[in-house]
Amino acid sequence: MSEQHQQPIDPAGTTQQFRAFAQRSDQEAAAEPKKSPLVPIIAVVAAILVIGVAAFLVLR
Repeated sequence: MSEQHQQPIDPAGTTQQFRAFAQRSDQEAAAEPKKSPLVPIIAVVAAILVIGVAAFLVLR
């Protein structure tokens, strides 16, 4: 049987990898466009108008 030689974990390498990951996540989050509430508001207003016109035509 051969013995497996385990190298000690380098905490500096782990920290550098974590920092790179954290910076990448921050940059990706900053790059995402912020969603505007304008589209859902317009959709709700349009739905209310369609329901109103349909109700008007039915009750006419």
